[in-house]
Amino acid sequence: MNRFVETFRPSAETTVLDVGGTPYNWEQIGARFPITLLNSEPLAADGLGAHYTLVQGSGTRLDFPDRSFDIAFSNSVLEHVGSLDAQRAFAKELRRVGRQLWVQTPARSFFFEPHLLTPFIHFLPLSWQRRLVRNFTLWGWITRPSRASVDRMLGELRLLDYATFRELFPDCEIHRERFFGFTKAFVAVRIERRKTPVFE
Repeated sequence: MNRFVETFRPSAETTVLDVGGTPYNWEQIGARFPITLLNSEPLAADGLGAHYTLVQGSGTRLDFPDRSFDIAFSNSVLEHVGSLDAQRAFAKELRRVGRQLWVQTPARSFFFEPHLLTPFIHFLPLSWQRRLVRNFTLWGWITRPSRASVDRMLGELRLLDYATFRELFPDCEIHRERFFGFTKAFVAVRIERRKTPVFE
């Protein structure tokens, strides 16, 4: 979030659409600019500041006009939307409604799977993962999920490699978040460059 602030230098008037997010990240930086939080399930509005707007909807079909936000933002959501076609729709919608863009997602190549809280398991065939998740991952030990919960978790997760992420955001710079030299996440960043006026 500090890198986000350094990149965009948001002012009190900067409008942000956070697709799939909560106030948590924004409270870390003391944000007081207008933030629209869009989620598929409603968030509790209790205690939220007036700078938040809560919207229920789908990240693959955003009900906003083109370029209607200064920044379209999403953090660790893209890998949850399901199929590659759904991820393409999600990326296209964020690129459409935001004049600028910040989208982060975990890298599939990283050795630690951040949702199951276990190393290397995401490299195994899906049938093996289904058998191992409940008893051989930290997520399984903590939540003791049912078979249906395991299937739902694995069914919605689709981690991305660099080439696919690059394809989804062709008009963005792709940055790598690193952990001891390993790429743990990708960030697509699009900054609106102001044209320098030409004086004749």
